[in-house]
Amino acid sequence: MSETSGTKSRGRRQEKLGVVVSNRMDKTVVVAVAHTVVHRLYHRYEKRTSKFYAHDAKNACKVGDTVRLVSSR
Repeated sequence: MSETSGTKSRGRRQEKLGVVVSNRMDKTVVVAVAHTVVHRLYHRYEKRTSKFYAHDAKNACKVGDTVRLVSSR
């Protein structure tokens, strides 16, 4: 294996773009991520939303902010 910079590359991480829905918890925000799927019968696009909890150490995020979620270990 060849390492040029001395640090290991973690590979490609998953990234999701979403909107902050709630910031009522301490150091945690709820982020809604929308994606589109094709309806099986009607073959139309349908918008679906998933909610994720994200760490916000400084409580800086406000409702309506657009944030990027990056997967970690």
